Amino acid sequence: MSDLPDEFLRETVNRLSRLSTSADDGAFDPAIAMIADAIVAGAIVQAFGTGHSQAFAMEIAGRAGGFIPTKNIALRDVVLFGDKDVSILSGGLLERDPSIVDDLWETVEAQPGDVFVIASNSGVNGTVVGLALLAKEHGHGVIAVTSLDHTMQVTPKHPSGKRLSEIADVVIDNLAPFGDTTLTIGDDIGVGAVSSMTAAFIAQLLTIGVAERLVAAGTVPPIYLSANIPAGDEHNHQLEDRYGDRLRRHA
Repeated sequence: MSDLPDEFLRETVNRLSRLSTSADDGAFDPAIAMIADAIVAGAIVQAFGTGHSQAFAMEIAGRAGGFIPTKNIALRDVVLFGDKDVSILSGGLLERDPSIVDDLWETVEAQPGDVFVIASNSGVNGTVVGLALLAKEHGHGVIAVTSLDHTMQVTPKHPSGKRLSEIADVVIDNLAPFGDTTLTIGDDIGVGAVSSMTAAFIAQLLTIGVAERLVAAGTVPPIYLSANIPAGDEHNHQLEDRYGDRLRRHA
């Protein structure tokens, strides 16, 4: 039997352990402070990712055990909440197109104090860089989750020539290798992508750290309960109502 599953487990656990150690050493504290301060001030966390990094935004926004004052921004929003035709979403290349970012920003409806948490393994595609630039232009803090190994080996696709890591106030390395894959099989075929798992772990470390910080300050963290437990919906809706239509929850 192949030992690749064990190798992949080692590659993944090694990275998760390194992230945990970094969190213990305070490396995530600046991001935790930004998010906690925003929540205390009544602002929300705007989470964005394209491609598989959409999974990171879903870990941040709108899930059981996560914070209620959060919003998941997605490229499809230019169709759902803007005036673009659904055909614009076909082909999988929209994430590279910086020209769509102005339309996306109009759907975000950011308010003062909101913090943007943007994930991109490569950190160079037009939309993630463009949204980060717009967020900074409008006075918002930006936290980036990206692969420093990968991003420094590829050319930025945004006209600014910038990478996400060069724009953000705080940068968290997801520790994914160049190309994302951790194993090689056959004729140099890369498999075992790891960025989704490390990014999800980072999202949870941030959530835990912010909740811990709020509790230490005497504040009850506004956390989602599972909708599939008794009284979960009632708890969640009561807290969601504090933010009116600022939150975005859809199928």
